[in-house]
Amino acid sequence: MSSTVKAYAKINLFLDITGRLPNGYHTLNTVMQQIDLYDILRISRTDGGINVTCGNPNVPCNEKNIAYRAAAEFFAETGIHGGAEIDIEKNIPLEAGLGGSSTDGAAVLAALNSIFGEPLDHEQLCGLGASLGADVPFCLTGGTAVCGGIGERIRPIPCKKDYFIVIAKPDFSCNTAQAYRKFDISPIPQRDGFSRFAALLGNGCEAWSGAVYNVFEQLYRDERIEAVTNELKEKGALCAALSGSGSAVFGIFSDENKAKKAAEIINLPFCRVINPV
Repeated sequence: MSSTVKAYAKINLFLDITGRLPNGYHTLNTVMQQIDLYDILRISRTDGGINVTCGNPNVPCNEKNIAYRAAAEFFAETGIHGGAEIDIEKNIPLEAGLGGSSTDGAAVLAALNSIFGEPLDHEQLCGLGASLGADVPFCLTGGTAVCGGIGERIRPIPCKKDYFIVIAKPDFSCNTAQAYRKFDISPIPQRDGFSRFAALLGNGCEAWSGAVYNVFEQLYRDERIEAVTNELKEKGALCAALSGSGSAVFGIFSDENKAKKAAEIINLPFCRVINPV
């Protein structure tokens, strides 16, 4: 038995760090939006062992891959004696802040749960996912959601999908662990207005776009990231911001033609128009 699934990326419309736990994890206030950019995973049931393959040479195909770890955790949690063959068609840019690893882990958990007769409910899957990464529970849930804690507390919220997203990734990457270490060295005070921002999402992009925020932009103060956000705004974006810990930047456009023209003009390795899901 096998399953082919789409593992959708995400952007952070709002991202703030609210604290640090004794175990080293950071607590967040964030609004995540699933987007129509995805990896494709082909997952097959086997008699034993876990094997991961991927055409991208920069993706590890061993225990370092979250898809591998997700399968191992699933079998350990359920006590099922089985294995999995996992092939990843990688379309989401690496180290971009778009949840590319987390969504692959989520896709493996959901697919294996379906293949093996759904031994875990959604809450249990999210709990298992949280042990793999902060974004995994959201990737299992999708849509638009307010997320708290380390990302495991998820509250889906209505969001009017009256906008188009241009994702632009510069020719460098950002390491998530290093990004959070920057915060630990130079913490930034918590941003006001998070609850108000989340409440505005149902009113359309004109209402909330001016309040989009990402704390990592303040931590980095990187001229290369600022150049991309400024270019997106110059090309007609209502706002532009970093997603996650970067390095991908997104611009919110109310006009599809402006979004397409911006994506055509901006000269970066990855730049395209993506719809919210």
